[in-house]
Order: sequence, then C-alpha cells, then structure tokens
Amino acid sequence: MALARDSFPNSFGISLRSTFIIHHSSFFMDAPLVNRVANSGLVTLDLEEFYPAGAVVPFDLKDYLFMELILKEKDFREALKAHDWAQYTGKNLVVFCSADAIIPVWAYMLVATYAAPYADDIALATPEQFVEIAFLKKIAALDIAEYEGQRVVVKGCSDKPVPPSAYLEITRRLQPVALSILYGEPCSTVPVYKKAKGLEKS
Repeated sequence: MALARDSFPNSFGISLRSTFIIHHSSFFMDAPLVNRVANSGLVTLDLEEFYPAGAVVPFDLKDYLFMELILKEKDFREALKAHDWAQYTGKNLVVFCSADAIIPVWAYMLVATYAAPYADDIALATPEQFVEIAFLKKIAALDIAEYEGQRVVVKGCSDKPVPPSAYLEITRRLQPVALSILYGEPCSTVPVYKKAKGLEKS
C-alpha cells in the first residue's frame, strides 16, 4: 500500500507531517503572550481600600440606663469615671443606644470628653452606620480628576463588606468625568455608564 504523501519519510527519517507539527508548535511558542486585560485601557477602582482603618468598637448607652429606661445623671457620671477608656486607644468608638429610651444630649457630650483622648474617631452611629459614613467621607475626598476621560471599573469582589451606598456615591461622582463606568473585574464587567459621543473630549 502506498504511503500518504504527508507522512512520507524524508532523508532524515522524519515524516513531513511531523516536520509540519514541529514548526507549527514552534511558531506558537515563539509568539509573545499578550495580556489583553492589561492592554484594555481600563482603570480599576477598589472601594475596599476605603474601609476604615482600626477596629470599630460599640458603646451602647443601654448598659447605663436604670431598668433600660432612664439615664440617671449621678450614676452615669460615676460609671463613666470608672470605665476603662484606654481600651479604645487606636480604635473607632461608635456611640448609640439600642434601647427605646430618650437620651439627653449632654450624655453623648460626656462620653466624647472621656473617649476623645484615646479613640481615633468617635461617632454617634451603629457599627454598620459608621462604616458607611467612613466610606462616604473618603469618596467625597477622592480626587476625581484622576479619572478624567478614563474607562473605570469599580471592583465588585471584596473581602471586606462595601455598603451599596458607596457604589451609588462613587458612580455619582465619576459620571461627570469618566468616559465609561463598569462594575466587576477587568476580565468580566457589567456596563453601567458610557458617555455620549458628542460629550467626549478629543
């Protein structure tokens, strides 16, 4: 039986098919690898970086109420004096009352006078509210000019919780300057906004 032409051995004992495969594989091995994500022109904005530094520690005024209903001034002052405020050093103290009681304004002021020398920050909020406030503060302070004319991907996956309000606010701030806004990862995004062609800067 005659041999197929592409498998006929040459003078070196290597078939033409084998020679083709070797050269074909060599071509792909020599070709440079292209990182399409890196060359896509996308700028990633990771909101997780805005998560507040330092632990968020609660200070619940319910624990200082008489029968969880009434704040007695004398007892409250004595309790604050005896409290270990140094434990809040380098931390964020959030003050609130989880009981349905009327708290006089001066009570919050007293807590602040004791905590201020130790805590990095003090806020009248729950821990969740404090995190949200911290995000919005940092977004408000962001130099938005850095994203002028850019295709911005707001990173979606994060190890720390990012409140939905942060995604809303960053979109509001980016929209006037960004060429487009996407959500997710550079390799897999959901389009959110694209500037109309007539509004693009040349």
